[in-house]
Amino acid sequence: MKESKGSVEGYKNMSVPFTLVSKEVDSKNLVVFLPGAAYTVQSPAFHYSQKLFLDKAFDVLQVNYRYNDKVYDEFTMEELSEAIKFDIKTVLDKALKDTSYEKFYLVGKSLGTIAMSSIIDRNMFKEANTIWLTPLLHRDDVFAAMVNSENRGLCIIGDNDRCYVKERFNELKAKPNIRATLLPNVNHSLEYDHNMVESIEVLKSLINDIQEFVF
Repeated sequence: MKESKGSVEGYKNMSVPFTLVSKEVDSKNLVVFLPGAAYTVQSPAFHYSQKLFLDKAFDVLQVNYRYNDKVYDEFTMEELSEAIKFDIKTVLDKALKDTSYEKFYLVGKSLGTIAMSSIIDRNMFKEANTIWLTPLLHRDDVFAAMVNSENRGLCIIGDNDRCYVKERFNELKAKPNIRATLLPNVNHSLEYDHNMVESIEVLKSLINDIQEFVF
C-alpha cells in the first residue's frame, strides 16, 4: 500500500490536506472521497468503502478538509459553501495534474455533496459514477446537480435526516440513472438515534448497497 500526502492553499489561504492511496501500480481507476464536516474519511462508511475500492484496483483520493476547525466557526453557510467549492477545485487541480485515470467514482457525504455538485460537470467526470450519502437535498444547488445529472448514481438517505425532503427524494427516485434508497428512521449520521446495535446493521446494508452498485 502506498500513501502520498499533500496539501493545497485553499479558501482564504487555509491549508487543505489530501491523501492519494494506491494499492496497484499505474491504476487507471480513481475514486474521490468527499467526507462531511464531522464524518471524516476514517468514519465507518468511508473506511469500509475504501477497502472495497482498493481491492478492485482503484486508487483512492481522500480530500481531508477540516471544516470543524474553529477558524470556520464564524463562516456563514454561504461562505462555507464557497470555501468547499474553491477547496475541492484546488485539490483536484493539484492532485490530478499529472495523472491519466480513465474511470472515476465520486463518493460524497453531507457537506461533501456540495463539493460533488460543483465538480460533476467537469469533463473528466462526465461518465463518473456517483454515490450520494445523506445528500443535502434541501439545498437547491445539490438537488439541481443530482436531478439534472445523467451520471449513473446511488443515493442513500434516512427519513429521519434533517436534510431529507420527501418530494425531492421521490423526484430523484423516478430518474432511471439513479438508484435511490430511503432508510426508515435513520438520521444524518446514518444511524438510529437510540439503537447502536441496529445501526451496525444499517452500516452493513450500506456497504452491501455500495458493493452491488460499484461491482
